[in-house]
Amino acid sequence: MKSATPSFGKSLFELLSSMRFAISLLSILAVASIVGTVLKQAEPYNNYIIQFGPYWFQVFEKLGLYDVYHAGWFLLILAFLVASTSVCIWRNAPNFAREMKSFREHVSEQSLAAFKHKHEAVTAYAPEALATRAEAYLAGQGYQVKRVAREEGLLLAAKAGKWNRLGYFLAHAAIVLICIGGLMDGNLVFKAQQMLGMKKIETRDIPQSQVPAISRLSPANPSFRGSVQIPEGSSADVAFLNVADGYLVQDLPFTVALKQFRIEHYSTGQPKSFESDLELFDQSGKKIREATIAVNHPLIHDGIAIYQASFADGGTKLTLRGWNLFSAQAATFDVEGVVHQNTTLSSAAGDYTLEFTDFRPFNIENMGGEIDTPRDAMAVLGGSPVSDNKHLRNVGPSFQYKLRDSRGQAREYSNYMLPMELDGRWYMMSGVRDSPNESFRYLRMPLDASGSIDSFMRLRGVLLNPDLRPEIAARFARQALPENAWNTEIEDKLKFSATQVLALFATGGFQALSGFIEKRVPEEEREKAAETYLRILELSTFEALQIANRSAGLPPPAADDATGWLVRDTLNSLSDLFVYGAPIYLQLMQFDEVKASGLQLTRSPGKNVVYFGSLLLTLGVFFMFYVRERRVWIRIKPGHALLAMSAAKHTLDFDKEFAQHAQALDTLAK
Repeated sequence: MKSATPSFGKSLFELLSSMRFAISLLSILAVASIVGTVLKQAEPYNNYIIQFGPYWFQVFEKLGLYDVYHAGWFLLILAFLVASTSVCIWRNAPNFAREMKSFREHVSEQSLAAFKHKHEAVTAYAPEALATRAEAYLAGQGYQVKRVAREEGLLLAAKAGKWNRLGYFLAHAAIVLICIGGLMDGNLVFKAQQMLGMKKIETRDIPQSQVPAISRLSPANPSFRGSVQIPEGSSADVAFLNVADGYLVQDLPFTVALKQFRIEHYSTGQPKSFESDLELFDQSGKKIREATIAVNHPLIHDGIAIYQASFADGGTKLTLRGWNLFSAQAATFDVEGVVHQNTTLSSAAGDYTLEFTDFRPFNIENMGGEIDTPRDAMAVLGGSPVSDNKHLRNVGPSFQYKLRDSRGQAREYSNYMLPMELDGRWYMMSGVRDSPNESFRYLRMPLDASGSIDSFMRLRGVLLNPDLRPEIAARFARQALPENAWNTEIEDKLKFSATQVLALFATGGFQALSGFIEKRVPEEEREKAAETYLRILELSTFEALQIANRSAGLPPPAADDATGWLVRDTLNSLSDLFVYGAPIYLQLMQFDEVKASGLQLTRSPGKNVVYFGSLLLTLGVFFMFYVRERRVWIRIKPGHALLAMSAAKHTLDFDKEFAQHAQALDTLAK
């Protein structure tokens, strides 16, 4: 006869109730949880592209690794694990319950004789008398005992540690509850709405008030985890959920207002503690409650937990002074800005959008390391890096902004408000980078003896002014030559050389001079030519400084070391301007700081279910590992007693306990 083929339902039941299947699912979840812990979740996609590159970004995105705990495959595994574990409980719990109640009193004498742990004793007591003594002993050892009459005597069946079986049930029930809690917090409602086309992720950078209803979640949404930044004195009634390459707006059932944000720092500049004073208002504007939250001390209202997550600038007002860096004039212009807002800026090089991105009231920097500068032509024409000055110090406020041209291309800048001392001299610092994953490279603009950047800016303007180059060259030639060489061919050649060097430098800095030398001078003479050109450039720049001071109504500069360093540093900075990549420099003059608190708002109905499941899992593990199930049988006949013992796990404690019971039986039987 042909054997009947198992039905699909029976095969599915066998699969779901299989221990191997459940362990496989748990292993996958464990690996996924490791990924979800190591890899920061629900970040904007641009962050992942920068971190992993385009290829691996797409691979990880297809696998759903950027939001593991809400990925479809993760939730599907949770659902299968719930089903599998529930089937296991349904299949095995009745047997375990019966086993907990049973004394196994129907065991045969032949079976007892086959036990590994058995012991025989000779006795002169009648079976009833020995049974009474043995029953009292076992009860004193924590056993439950059942006396059963047998042919030619009695059988004592005893058990202890029956609650060990309860551990299995509790552990499996805990897995079911934890998985159900995960499903409850898995955004299943949104995923269903998204599949049905009822909800859509918003990818445009638009004000939240303009986000359409299809990208908004109602206050009745059963679970969510979002964030919002609120400036001091402002409020919000929404949270933003980062989803894939966009976001969703979660409407809240109340309004959160930030009265005040406070932060304390360590001496290293790292945040020590920060907290927010919050007020909650209902939809009619009535104050519900107020509270102060801090890290790990959230406010919970209406099932929504409000956590202190971060802090940022909330729209600090900036008063700036600007210069057109490639203008032959040293005139300034005023700019008013607000962090997180944009303004339009017109310059000789075109129109730009000025995007203020951040403000920091102080910066603790390690001034011992080298500061990257934009220059590289100095390798040919000379120059030196910043020297070591190994200690931390507060270098004052800074602000960051992007300068975006009409084609949409932008560079990011970070300017410090206060000057920094490097190599014993003072500079204004402005950092630049092309993308967020790069480090800032710094432009250093020297200060004069009065601690002002104005001398540098005036000298820059004179050097970039082609109309002043003949005068600069003439002054240089007269200073370089004796009086009897004036108005000679030598003076004319020297003026020509100075004018040529100044013109080359004004078009590309040291890089332009280096290129000219490489193209026009034989290789064996380049080093000497470079020294000559640098000497002409420095002396001509000193004459340019005198012209700059004269035009500003200032006395001539002193011919000392301080002026020499001002000249050299100005040349270095001017050369860096061609790599700096900005037509303007903005100096922070005043600010009116506004702080913002970063809040995380979560509604997690599955949290308590997970907590309860974790408690059950702890109890289950305790029962399974620390409650030992043991069974003892004593078969008593006239003149003879047989002790047999078994346990689910044979341990050293079990062997010791068996030896104790065997010795006790010998004592009782005497």
